[in-house]
Amino acid sequence: MPSEFPKLGYGAANVGNLFRELTDDEAWAILEAAWDAGIRYYDTAPHYGLGLSERRLGAFLQTKPRDEFVLSTKAGRLLRSNPSPTGLDTANDFHVPDDLQRVWDFTEAGIRASLDESRERLGIEKIDLLYLHDPERNDLDLAIESAFPALEALRAEGQVDAVGVGSMVSEALARSVREADLDLIMVAGRYTLLEQPAAAEVLPACAARGTGVVAASVFNSGLLAQSEPRRDGRYEYGQLPDELWDRLVRIAAICRAHDVPLPAAAVQFPLQAGVVRSVVVGGSRPAQLVQNAEYAALDIPAELWAELAEEGLTDA
Repeated sequence: MPSEFPKLGYGAANVGNLFRELTDDEAWAILEAAWDAGIRYYDTAPHYGLGLSERRLGAFLQTKPRDEFVLSTKAGRLLRSNPSPTGLDTANDFHVPDDLQRVWDFTEAGIRASLDESRERLGIEKIDLLYLHDPERNDLDLAIESAFPALEALRAEGQVDAVGVGSMVSEALARSVREADLDLIMVAGRYTLLEQPAAAEVLPACAARGTGVVAASVFNSGLLAQSEPRRDGRYEYGQLPDELWDRLVRIAAICRAHDVPLPAAAVQFPLQAGVVRSVVVGGSRPAQLVQNAEYAALDIPAELWAELAEEGLTDA
């Protein structure tokens, strides 16, 4: 894994048929657009489309020089035969057949099996970074007792270069950083232009331990994906609270005053924190990846960040 981690990454949940079905050709076109736009970090997980994301991403990356990209996947959920399939995995938002099911396994054997099975689905032996996926949804105590030591052992053996945790729960992230020896953490939706709960404990813990941060879900369920926010936008699993809507309107107005597209500020904001090494964006259409890469490269004046902080809209 390069010492200079790519500043922009692609989160490959969409090519696992998140929210809607994509053909293999459509998924390939998305990945090709990401590569052509200069994106060199790719993140996936067994959870994404019950292995479909790993298979599609792996097939694509096999056509690229292995030393030119960083690849991460996740452990903690094994994919096993589903004895009672009902059709599609839409309960988890993936439009794939539910002939497999996710089985939590934080044992050392389970973590090792997860890595081996991800390698097989990807068709790529070398995985740079292995995250533990959403440990608080299963058992955070067990993760700290068993799963993280298993990850650390894989790193010590050279099976992976780096290990970490991915979660959207600040408390789980902070505790993981404090109690395990992690290289990187993926903070999903908890350190964005709109809200920064991770700034209270997670980022300071990372700074103290020398742990890097990858910021994901930086568009807050799409709220920050357009320069003109919409009041009816989805916020995680429900409606947008009035307080956040008011905050969003104020942020958008400041971006407009500095002639900066709101999505560009959303992509670049996390990187203003010293511990954040990369921002991972999704995308279900090639044009979205091209646009996100342009947003990441846009020159944003320091005065924008200063005004947002002065108005109490960001943590820094």
